[in-house]
Amino acid sequence: MEDLKSLTTIISRDFEIEDLVSEALLRERLVEAFAYLLDNDISKMMNILYRTDVNEDKLKALLISNSELPSAEVIADAYLTRQKEKIETRKKYSR
Repeated sequence: MEDLKSLTTIISRDFEIEDLVSEALLRERLVEAFAYLLDNDISKMMNILYRTDVNEDKLKALLISNSELPSAEVIADAYLTRQKEKIETRKKYSR
């Protein structure tokens, strides 16, 4: 639960999200947000991914290898994975 709170806190820097009760619901909201950005504001989406340090080459490879999934889902998953990595890194070095 603490990790979900940390995840929600870090993601709220990029998106307006309410405190969510599950990671699945958080993922669902992110998929919706990235779908909107893909359709309406690519530059803002790219800026968010850049600031979050989502590796562009890895993201391209993920989009190609998961072409059967909606792009917004693949992007949201890559974004979530990167945010989780940041949390783990902070935990590791804050001890």
